[in-house]
Amino acid sequence: MALIKSYKGMTPRFGKDCYLSENASVIGDVTMGDECSVWFNAVVRGDVAPITIGDRSNVQDGSCIHVTHDTGPTHIGSDVTIGHNVTVHACTIRDGALIGMGATLLDGCEVGEGSIVAAGALVLQNTKIPPHEIWGGVPAKYLKPTRPGQTDNAKHYVAYAKYYMDENPDTVVNPSQE
Repeated sequence: MALIKSYKGMTPRFGKDCYLSENASVIGDVTMGDECSVWFNAVVRGDVAPITIGDRSNVQDGSCIHVTHDTGPTHIGSDVTIGHNVTVHACTIRDGALIGMGATLLDGCEVGEGSIVAAGALVLQNTKIPPHEIWGGVPAKYLKPTRPGQTDNAKHYVAYAKYYMDENPDTVVNPSQE
């Protein structure tokens, strides 16, 4: 079972049918919607400010979602895909966005609805990425608009999670298990 840990009286809260891999960690003031998944070695740590994650979003292997006491919370919308080894720190990711492998999002940045942050990109503090754009590089800059359907990866992770939950029922987290 994943590490689900309270911090200063704040306990993670989960929607229906969330999948947490056996070595994922979810700590503190974290609220996840329905059918979310947190994969192998990923950490979602809401210790000094809250983290909210909408429905059907996934945090893939080795990623770290955190917050900053002075800057504020992390908000992740619904149908968001956060790729492998991503760092998301005290920022906002709108619905349907895709964050590529190894990307870093710094405090106060905002990723617009349906946008893509390319693999390995560094989104600097307070950067605002408009909806439906692809940004990449170090530091990240506008590259081009997204194509229709280009950010629809989250639905695949809902299906992957269901397979894992069927094979390993102890990895399913429902509100009754809080």
